[in-house]
Amino acid sequence: MPPHLPLRRTRPMALLSLGHACVDVYQGSVAALVPFFVAERAYTYAAASGLVLAASLLSSVVQPLFGALTDRWAMPWLLPAGTLAAGTGVALSGVGGSYPLTVAAIAVSGIGVAAWHPEAARVARATSRGSHTAMGWFSLGGTIGFAAAPPLVWAVLTAGGPGASPLLVAPALAGCGLCAVALRTAGSAAPPAAARAERTADTDDWPSFARLSGAVVCRSIAFVGLSAFVPLYAPLRTAGGEAAGSAALFVLYLGGAVGTAAGGRLAARFGRLPVMRWSYALAVPAVAAVVWVPGPLLYLFLALTSAGLYVPFSLHVTLGQDYLPRRVGTASGVTLGLAVSAGGLASPAIGALADATSLEVALAPLTGLPALGWLLLRTLREPVRPDPRPSTDPPAPGGRADAPAGRRTGPAVPRAPAPPAPAPPSPQRPTGRSEDRARSLDAPPEPLDY
Repeated sequence: MPPHLPLRRTRPMALLSLGHACVDVYQGSVAALVPFFVAERAYTYAAASGLVLAASLLSSVVQPLFGALTDRWAMPWLLPAGTLAAGTGVALSGVGGSYPLTVAAIAVSGIGVAAWHPEAARVARATSRGSHTAMGWFSLGGTIGFAAAPPLVWAVLTAGGPGASPLLVAPALAGCGLCAVALRTAGSAAPPAAARAERTADTDDWPSFARLSGAVVCRSIAFVGLSAFVPLYAPLRTAGGEAAGSAALFVLYLGGAVGTAAGGRLAARFGRLPVMRWSYALAVPAVAAVVWVPGPLLYLFLALTSAGLYVPFSLHVTLGQDYLPRRVGTASGVTLGLAVSAGGLASPAIGALADATSLEVALAPLTGLPALGWLLLRTLREPVRPDPRPSTDPPAPGGRADAPAGRRTGPAVPRAPAPPAPAPPSPQRPTGRSEDRARSLDAPPEPLDY
């Protein structure tokens, strides 16, 4: 946690970040399960991408709905309930060999993930007072969960096959406890109605939010498309086996953890939009290298790609919340939901193209998506609106320390010097003997002869 965040908010933010890791393990698990299902059940690329679609399709519809509900009512119980549903769905996905039942189990997991994120983002924003750095740590927890999924799934399914998938429920059980303690520690966050009452002067900027959402969609298709097919693509490029695919997915998610951790700090120093634009621009050559550079260098460019695509991850959320200050839950649901669901909706098309041609041809169009996202971000401006809540971020150069997160501020205006304090009243002049005594006391002592 950032050192400038008060201790009473550091502990619940740390617990929420760990809970985020526990629930996002199941988002990363879907892609990690694909190679095992392809090997054990002979799924085609299209059938395998259907599992990714199952985890994303309902999420893309349900997550904004949960966000709209949390704008009206605080629903903290969604945190443990969503975590448990996410874990139960993935745990049941390997039981039996029926494809429809596997799709249904993955869909249940997607709904659990969708229920968790909008309310968790609302609680995190209220607890952190909108700090970019603290929200970056919150998002980092989810990225670590993504990164932990491939080795976890590989260890469990290599030892026991798809039938051992019920063991994958363990992170969900831990996440339920972490979320319960986090909510108790944070106390009751300001309810949405009270937050709206404090922001009567704010207005929702839907055009800017729509362009931001378009950039999120481009980033989602690029990242989820890679995460869905890199476990199958890496063995072809590196002449490795299933371990090479799991290692490639782990590197992809680990680079995302580094990017997420850096995103909040970079935004606090240089501003959100400049950091987001540079990240999208740098992702273009990195994605191209993943598709066309052969051999072990693939892992290096996977790390660079995920870092570039994950630096703006938490910044999407805070910027969306600032564009829709009256609908923080909706903004969280859309930005967090599109971050995964849009890519899942595009995965079947990528899989069908791979079946018809090759994985290299199917992944090639992903190189242009970060460039399109960069073009959309060029038209955005930072929202400027009054916000009574002080930010816990350190001040940017030339800015005010008390400026709220996400608000542009100019240089600090020098204050007029305070008037000099009045001189203390002079003591009453002694007279007579008292005057002589005062003079003798004030006089320096006589030098002594030794």
